[in-house]
Amino acid sequence: MKRHYPATARNRDPILAVLRRVLPDRGRVVEISCGSGEHGLHFARALPGLSWQPTDIDPDALASTEAWRAEEGPANLLPPLRLDVTAPWPVDAADAVYNANMIHIAPWACTLGLLDGAAAVLSPGAPLVMYGPYRRGGLHTAPSNAAFDDSLQARDPSWGVRDLDEVAEEARVRGLLLEEVVEMPANNLTVVYRRT
Repeated sequence: MKRHYPATARNRDPILAVLRRVLPDRGRVVEISCGSGEHGLHFARALPGLSWQPTDIDPDALASTEAWRAEEGPANLLPPLRLDVTAPWPVDAADAVYNANMIHIAPWACTLGLLDGAAAVLSPGAPLVMYGPYRRGGLHTAPSNAAFDDSLQARDPSWGVRDLDEVAEEARVRGLLLEEVVEMPANNLTVVYRRT
């Protein structure tokens, strides 16, 4: 039942280094699209002052996340919730929202839903942190990302590596201002927005 994604072990500590800087010391973090649950487990252990709320739309992801939580989870790792970013969220407030590796493997409407939901639940000054591959200025940042984008669009034409400028503009009109872009391993970025 537990899923294991090798990439998680490679990227979790670089992401955690950013989270330590930009998340509050205390409060509730809502993780959108928790996947296997391994990120949430790692971050909840490392950030004991935060309640970590994993969410996903996929029943298998929710089952994997709950299996990790039940077996190894600290008390601040909450039971996962089903959440569809394009529908009303089952949470009404958060001190931070975190998302990794979703917007490129989902239709554009899911990116907009993530931004809408984050804008609705975050209070002024609270961060939205997003991790994954992006195009910048319409261009891929590495040949591997271009090949990845081609493979995504071959699987589903509504998927694809998103352009950071387009995402940041959609965030801006929702009151989420781009604060920081952090270069990460494997040609990914961690992007931090703040609610105005």
